[in-house]
Amino acid sequence: MAIIIDENTNVLVMGITGKQASFHTKQMLAYGTKIVAGCTPGKGGATVEGVPVYNTVREACENHRIDASVIFVPAPATKDAAIENIEAGVGVVVIVTEGVPVYDEIQIVAYAKRKGAIVLGPNTFGIVSGGKCKIGIPPNQYFIEGNVGVVARSGTLTYEITGNLTANGLGQSTVVGMGGDRAVGLTFIDVLKMFEKDDQTKAIVMIGEIGGNSEEIAAEYIKEMTKPVVAFIAGKSAPPGKRMGHAGAIIERGKGTYQGKVDALTAAGAKVAPLPFDVPQLVKEALGIK
Repeated sequence: MAIIIDENTNVLVMGITGKQASFHTKQMLAYGTKIVAGCTPGKGGATVEGVPVYNTVREACENHRIDASVIFVPAPATKDAAIENIEAGVGVVVIVTEGVPVYDEIQIVAYAKRKGAIVLGPNTFGIVSGGKCKIGIPPNQYFIEGNVGVVARSGTLTYEITGNLTANGLGQSTVVGMGGDRAVGLTFIDVLKMFEKDDQTKAIVMIGEIGGNSEEIAAEYIKEMTKPVVAFIAGKSAPPGKRMGHAGAIIERGKGTYQGKVDALTAAGAKVAPLPFDVPQLVKEALGIK
């Protein structure tokens, strides 16, 4: 079944006429994603890769069924773009943009919750339902259909680990990028609950990193899960007090350490891979594959 998106998801691209958005629109279309509209104020009537462009999200929604959107706009305009989508009734909003002010992120997430919308990001690579739909920026070749669900805070690590899964014949149901900022739309627990209910997903890979306590909180839910979880935590060698890449990846006041996360996940019954390329073998063992 996959979660959040599938082969029937109609997608809108915000800022589609920009360089990055137009490039990734072409890549998403090549993967099979149903991109039905784009939106760039003042560029209505144009087309990008055969996709019609509208001036507003509401105008696009009047002409197409829009299930999800992906935002490629500068950080100062991201909040308005996200709110515009949610107000228009778009149910899934994927925010790729980095550098969104934290206060804007908090407002986006709070508004989405009030309206019952799902927000991925900000600062997310996106989401891929293997062989069905890709919304965001991941390389197409690493994602194939299968029964392993993946949820992650980091993009490049996800590509590496998912690429290793694919190379070992382990396809994915859905790969979800939560985003690497302090305030993001979905938590690990939100996604784990979806995978637990999903018939296609038989095992889950959770890719975390130092900083915050989201992995420790997730460990409490993992104790109750019926499906096996394999985890990898990035940042083993990061010095305390220094941010490493993501805004959320910083150890503060002794919390959010690598070992603390590993201990919590191990105690919950998850298998923690010491290195990214160890993940496929642990997944195979969890699924009983030799």
